[in-house]
Amino acid sequence: MTETLTPTPDEAFALLLAGNRRFTAGTPEHPNQDAARRAATAPAQSPFAVLFGCSDSRLAAEIIFDQGLGDLFVVRTAGHVLGAEVLGSVEYGVGVLDSPLVVVLGHDSCGAVAATRAAVEEGTTATGFVRDVIERVTPSVLAARAAGRTDDADFISTHIEHTVTLLLERSAALADAVAQGRTAVVGLFYRLTDGTAHVVSARGLKNTTVTNP
Repeated sequence: MTETLTPTPDEAFALLLAGNRRFTAGTPEHPNQDAARRAATAPAQSPFAVLFGCSDSRLAAEIIFDQGLGDLFVVRTAGHVLGAEVLGSVEYGVGVLDSPLVVVLGHDSCGAVAATRAAVEEGTTATGFVRDVIERVTPSVLAARAAGRTDDADFISTHIEHTVTLLLERSAALADAVAQGRTAVVGLFYRLTDGTAHVVSARGLKNTTVTNP
């Protein structure tokens, strides 16, 4: 993205999805990855989206959305679990860098969700700080079970939806930005096999449809 004007939330989301379509079609443009872009972004950054995703090595944001230097402000944790550092980073992206879009990116075959399901259903335990990750995913797993969901995709979708809700509940600054129309928060479910991204939750967009991954 080379234009200097900040896009609207819907325009930013369209840019992101267009990049994902190029990636899945096998026709990536690899934009904004040359020396000129490096020089242009050295003084300051103006990313059009904050991407908060799982740390999974198969979810390299700039690759799967075909973006380049200065396009995405990326925050990643295992199972996209929230902590103060994540909230501060997202608020920085929205409040200081004026990003009009926040994306929560989950995916199928998520190890954090699988480990949490095992902990809940089989009583398995984890050691060290992995246990903290599982504890933070547990409310999503419990909610999916309470709703009678059984498929892995349903558990992951629930966790993505809960993360979107938790972001807005815990960050008054982000909630205000959405209420004022300055940004939107979207939850995407990424499929590893075909590389497609599906909307499972959207707050603040005017033109989007929640789909079934």
